[in-house]
Amino acid sequence: MAMILQGSIVGVLLLLLMLLLILLLILLACKPWRFFSSLSSPSRALKVGDLERPLVLDDANAQGQSNESTRSSDLEGACGQNEGLLHSPRMHDLVYKQRLPSASLQLNEGDSVVLNSEPIEDLSVGQTLRFLSLTERLAEVKTHVRQEDQKPNLKSDLKNDLLQDLAPKAIADQRSCLSLEVISGPSCGLRCSVQPTSASRLPLTLGRVSSDLLLKDSEVSGKHAMINWNADKNKWELVDMGSLNGTFLNSQLISHPDSGSRHRGDPVELSSGDIITLGTTSNVHVHVTSKSESQTPFGIGIASDPMAFRRGGKKLAMEDVCYYQWPLPGIPQFGVFGICDGHGGVAAAKSASKMLPEKVASILSDSLIRERVLSQCDASDVLRVAFYQTEANMNNYYEGCAATVLLVWADSNENLFAQCANVGDSACFMNVDGKQIKMTEDHRVSSYSERLRLNETGVPLRDGETRLYGLNLARMLGDKFLKQQEPRFSSEPYISEAIHINQESGAFALLASDGFWDVISLKKAAQLVTQAKERYFKEEGNISEKVANFLLSEAKTLRTKDNTSILFLEFDRKFRISCKVDS
Repeated sequence: MAMILQGSIVGVLLLLLMLLLILLLILLACKPWRFFSSLSSPSRALKVGDLERPLVLDDANAQGQSNESTRSSDLEGACGQNEGLLHSPRMHDLVYKQRLPSASLQLNEGDSVVLNSEPIEDLSVGQTLRFLSLTERLAEVKTHVRQEDQKPNLKSDLKNDLLQDLAPKAIADQRSCLSLEVISGPSCGLRCSVQPTSASRLPLTLGRVSSDLLLKDSEVSGKHAMINWNADKNKWELVDMGSLNGTFLNSQLISHPDSGSRHRGDPVELSSGDIITLGTTSNVHVHVTSKSESQTPFGIGIASDPMAFRRGGKKLAMEDVCYYQWPLPGIPQFGVFGICDGHGGVAAAKSASKMLPEKVASILSDSLIRERVLSQCDASDVLRVAFYQTEANMNNYYEGCAATVLLVWADSNENLFAQCANVGDSACFMNVDGKQIKMTEDHRVSSYSERLRLNETGVPLRDGETRLYGLNLARMLGDKFLKQQEPRFSSEPYISEAIHINQESGAFALLASDGFWDVISLKKAAQLVTQAKERYFKEEGNISEKVANFLLSEAKTLRTKDNTSILFLEFDRKFRISCKVDS
């Protein structure tokens, strides 16, 4: 009996020892005494080595403090001024945020920095603050400071490095807004917009089932294609997801060559004005705007269609490019709107649509030139030089394009003015105070004015001759090879008079490629615009886009046989366009 009792006592003691051992291990793992030490002191010292800990920048309006204001401004100047650019879209899930300490760039080993911060709240045992890439940068700064703390210009170098490395990417991400609109097919009129910073909505899927852009088209696959933001290239990219009927970009197949494999295609960069075709009937117009373009003082509508099946079922490549920039970068009161109609391919049209706004912006960046335009209400020289520079920089020997550019600007009194330049047969007209004003000149070989110019070169056209080297245009951008063979080809633009726009008179401008003007006259176009505005006046949404699509549908009805692109500007004050981004 005694032995049984003795064995029971030993067993209980062993159990108690095991429980004590487990409790001791838990205490060692959790280290609860660290909370008592932090609560006993509202501010604590931070060693230089502590910069490696995962701290996160607070909001831009939070002000860090330090005992030495001169020393504290150095590192904070390099990072704090750009906090708005450095915030990641994923920072919303942080539970606790702590401001980085103000630290001198001349810290030596053993120096300490005091953090005057609020006591930590809502911090539970085991919680880890998110470690951002910016912290790694600060750790690199610390290491660099140790090694080179004797260099007097180190502070400014570090500031410039941070700005150059981090700011451009953040700015590009914030500025590029992608807008999609279905312009043909069963889901015509459907729209979708997204920004690179909307990480939860990327990639953007296009398809018939559970997609961001849901297309009710039997020829579209359930998950047909997707669009994602390439942060390395700062570009939007389109990828076919192994669709059955293929994905086309500007009538060029981008799907995997083996359509039966259901493999994804390679990413293809998207540009503003591109047309995505899913299957055979659903066309999606792509528009890429910057954040600065998000509000304009007038309505803007764009509509395009390659008219791919208007030639006896023959696939017709899309060679038109529509574009606009309002305002021009760094020039808030000026904007450019244009259409480039390519021939021989779309490359020349894409090059010109990129270069023309850049050249105009570069010229107007000169304050003296800008002031002269505003004071004289004339931008003829700006447009002429922009066309010359674009032609000189284009490297398209076997492709060319017609180009029409409408420059719009506002003076100090918010009066709007417009002036147009063009080569080729894409035309623009404006309606101001009830009068139709043609802003362009027809440069086809068959036009009367162009035949006069050609005859004055000393080599007159023969009777009935309507083409030069197979082209019906005598003026264009690009086509360098043809211009070397035939000196009568020209890139000299026609430039209109500047027009003052009365925003109370319902003024508007219409730019369109020759596919539209082949079947609709200027007078008929003005009547159609009036008819469309009356039809859509009481409807919600962007009426200018509805007008543009109405005009496009009329060109389809009249069976135009060429690519058709329309850019409609409504200058009435009640019209607006915005880049709406769904959260």
